[in-house]
Amino acid sequence: MPDILIDTERRVTAAELAGVFARSGINRRSDDAALMRNMAESADLLVTAWDGGRLVGVARSLTDFCAACYLADLAVDRDYQRRGIGAMLVERTRAALGAVPTLLLLAAPGAMAYYPKIGFAAVDNGWVIRTPR
Repeated sequence: MPDILIDTERRVTAAELAGVFARSGINRRSDDAALMRNMAESADLLVTAWDGGRLVGVARSLTDFCAACYLADLAVDRDYQRRGIGAMLVERTRAALGAVPTLLLLAAPGAMAYYPKIGFAAVDNGWVIRTPR
């Protein structure tokens, strides 16, 4: 595997974020440039994975840095999946959060089996309100 750089300081462009979403298979409106720009700029914590100058993975979180963190997006380029990059992104996210006691996420149906492998436990006490698009 090539050397993958995991970074917490480097920002991403809307095009880079859209590209990694599209190449990962995550269900995001990657063709909506304004949405991608807002998502890239609005994250409280953005952990990225780079192969040279190419963005190959991202963990995008919303957090208060004291009580809880919502891992809104975890995406790894299909060509780089099954190499531990997702786990590295989550590990670096947790390290950046320090003592924040709760890290939560919503998983896509196809990724349900993945998250227990990297330390997440399923919960049955959650609720959601979905707004139609």
